[in-house]
Amino acid sequence: MQINKLRGKELDQLFNAILSLEDLEECYRLFDDLCTVNEIQSLAQRLEVARMLREGKTYHKIESETGASTATISRVKRCLNYGNDGYEMVLERVKEPAGTVTEE
Repeated sequence: MQINKLRGKELDQLFNAILSLEDLEECYRLFDDLCTVNEIQSLAQRLEVARMLREGKTYHKIESETGASTATISRVKRCLNYGNDGYEMVLERVKEPAGTVTEE
């Protein structure tokens, strides 16, 4: 795990803060304060790329639908094939159709 190099009090605090969130609205509130819009979009894009790769979509289709670069798609694919199964774990748990948007 690459993230083990970062393991410590600050990262534990971040992850515990995320685990303390009770609903989608609280997630929006925390991540709005915590991240830039571009950072949030990048995280969401990677998860969508992982979902599409699991469905067998081509790089071209993923690139055109998400705007992700081939480098990003390749990195996500590498994580799906050789990573810690984090994408698999959350994508199995969150079976919500892509494109579901909560508007305020």
